[in-house]
Amino acid sequence: MKQEIKISLPFYKQAYAVFFIVILSLVRGVTYSDEIGIALEAPMAVLAFTFCADTYTQEIVGRRSEIWRLYPMKKRIRSVNRRIVIQEIFLLSAAGVGYGLFFLFQNPGTADIGQNGLEKEICRFFVYFAAVAVTIGFWGLLSNVLSCLFRNMWVGIGGCLFVWLTTNSSIGDRYFGAWNLFSYTFRKLENGGDFSWLCGKMVCICIGIMTVAALPEIMEKRG
Repeated sequence: MKQEIKISLPFYKQAYAVFFIVILSLVRGVTYSDEIGIALEAPMAVLAFTFCADTYTQEIVGRRSEIWRLYPMKKRIRSVNRRIVIQEIFLLSAAGVGYGLFFLFQNPGTADIGQNGLEKEICRFFVYFAAVAVTIGFWGLLSNVLSCLFRNMWVGIGGCLFVWLTTNSSIGDRYFGAWNLFSYTFRKLENGGDFSWLCGKMVCICIGIMTVAALPEIMEKRG
């Protein structure tokens, strides 16, 4: 496990992820606390698909692929899955810290005050945390499987970027609605009881499950 952490979380990755989160919390303005999730979800998706795109292809770049092919397929799949989990746990932790940094640097207002307001703020954070966990998981898995399929991390990043630009837009919101991959970002803030955006997260989960199921076959065929 220590070796997997060393391979999947080199210092430069940790550094640019932390730098990204700190800069975002400084420059992305929010007025109220319920806007923090909107400010963070789409950028965290970008960070996830750039962060995880080389999970497998680093074996090719590092010229270890010939040795890698000698390992049993189950061992290779377990190794890639562990690396994905390690990276996404790190990114999820960064997303949680980023939420707090918005309060530290910008001190956004809250709609409620007192004990009731604190409870709602905690609930708001956990809803955000669950939504961004699905977002990070989806985009990390998608970029990895595209990179494995084409044996090129830049294709994985480029493919994810195209999907990101399509769905994280007014066109994506208009055509996909509650089924949009970024339904949490485009939810109606004034209607806190509307959870129709969960449909979009279910789409992410279903596609994520399919990418996990397809990965062994892709790795077997692409080497």
